[in-house]
Amino acid sequence: MRRLPRRAIPATVTALVLLGAAVLTAISAIQLIAGRRPVISYAAIAERAHATHWDSLVVAVGACLVVLIGLILLVAATLPGRPTVIPLQDKENGTGTDTVLNTGASRRSLRATLRAAANAVDGVTATTLMLRRKTVTAAVRTHRTTPAGLGEAVRAAIGHRLDQISLDSRPAVRVRVIATRSGS
Repeated sequence: MRRLPRRAIPATVTALVLLGAAVLTAISAIQLIAGRRPVISYAAIAERAHATHWDSLVVAVGACLVVLIGLILLVAATLPGRPTVIPLQDKENGTGTDTVLNTGASRRSLRATLRAAANAVDGVTATTLMLRRKTVTAAVRTHRTTPAGLGEAVRAAIGHRLDQISLDSRPAVRVRVIATRSGS
């Protein structure tokens, strides 16, 4: 089970741009029907369009911008994002049948449990944890004057918790120790 995020930002931007264009068109149409001067003058747009040639620089730049925006939205819609649910190892359901349970852990809960494992190590005062596809990077702060061995202890604690969780693919663990006090 691997759930990927929805593409809410590109969809929202596209929807807002289209909504704005539709609202401006509707306002201009209503103003024309009411006999008032429209916000966007159709006559001015038509006059400008008739005066512009297909081989002019304005048309080429406008076309390039439209194509670039379209490509950016297409890439944003098709490239997979970070998974919101990370798959765990498949396990049998315990009923004696061949049914396998597909389970997963959310990124947020996995990050929280790994941060708690790192914070449980003696001497760690704070932990910043980054969860990537193939690595877990923990930056731990300590008030110890000599943080020797703390990195290995945190790596072992996070590794033990990862073994308990049993992810589908186990990421490598990197630990960086930041001592707030230096030994003299």
